[in-house]
Amino acid sequence: MATQVDTARLRSTLGVGIIGVSPVRGWAATAHIPALRALPNYEIRALSANSAESARAAGEVFEVSAVFSDHEQLVTQPDVDVVAVTVKVPHHRELVSAALAAGKAVYCEWPLGRDLGDARVMAALAAEQGVHTVVGLQARQAPAIELVRALLSDGYVGEVLSTTMVGLSIPGDVVVQPNAYMLDRTNGANVLTIAVGHSLDVLNYVLGEFADLSAVSDLRRPLITIEETGERIVKTAADQIALIGTLACGAIASVHVREAVAGGTGFLWEINGTDGTLRITADAAYPEIYPLTVWGAPGRNEPAELAVPAALTQTWPALTSLEGAPAYNVGRAYAAFAADIGNGTRTVPDFADAVRRHEVIAAIERSAASGERVKALPAAAS
Repeated sequence: MATQVDTARLRSTLGVGIIGVSPVRGWAATAHIPALRALPNYEIRALSANSAESARAAGEVFEVSAVFSDHEQLVTQPDVDVVAVTVKVPHHRELVSAALAAGKAVYCEWPLGRDLGDARVMAALAAEQGVHTVVGLQARQAPAIELVRALLSDGYVGEVLSTTMVGLSIPGDVVVQPNAYMLDRTNGANVLTIAVGHSLDVLNYVLGEFADLSAVSDLRRPLITIEETGERIVKTAADQIALIGTLACGAIASVHVREAVAGGTGFLWEINGTDGTLRITADAAYPEIYPLTVWGAPGRNEPAELAVPAALTQTWPALTSLEGAPAYNVGRAYAAFAADIGNGTRTVPDFADAVRRHEVIAAIERSAASGERVKALPAAAS
């Protein structure tokens, strides 16, 4: 039976329905909507929110007439080819599953699920339906990351011997009320899954997967203040994550991402080889959002900033106005996704890639809990 995406290949414009749109805040408004509006081969055709009032308000703000408070109505719209899921992580599985069951292509924000089990269920359903998927690990689409991959392929550093990454997550002593759910470890949206997850994804995308690793984690600030009310809430998600491991290529990797510190290094990633060094920097451990700067040096010289070639930044000229904004890499992911749908290719990180990243997170949790070095292999399926 033909899927919705089979039909979409015949059309020059892909219709998008976004689940989880607020008229006043949120990632859909900050990133997805500006990205989609900049791309000529997408059209936002439907929005849904958690109430009829919010849906109507979002429709007015973003000038979309088809609005729903029931996601089931959105995913069955015949002119919607791609469903974007931009809600809180605990709801991903239900909403993604509904979109996949309707035969739609799906763009789901990262983390794909609350845990590895959630991710596996969604990936299996996507494979069964035979539809295209993309997960919001859009740092892979950053021109700076493309440059680093090209330099390594050309032998800029020689053989990679080791890599070191240190990053700062958001200050964690105060949070706004809508983000309070992130304090609960069981909701699957925390420093380990988000800041570490995005950072590790680019490390593994560029240098390859872990063969084994040893991790520690701790919760150093267990009481967090809600900004709007002053209420103090107990946090259960770790705010310090550190690991060291061996990559499949033999290189040694060390990573430390921490939260709730005053100042400090935002994001520093070094790749050290037999013939040189590459250094990637940003303001925080969110390489998918913050602009990345690449530094490099042959031999023992001090690294100097390397310009990203225009050929990489101009892959999708329609997105030029978004450079430096959170929507930029999201837009590059959407552009590549449209090309995948049209050509039958798979170049963007999909649900299978998301499962692999969830497997690494599960390995970190197993090591931190046991105090033992573990193989970075899939945990037993649940």
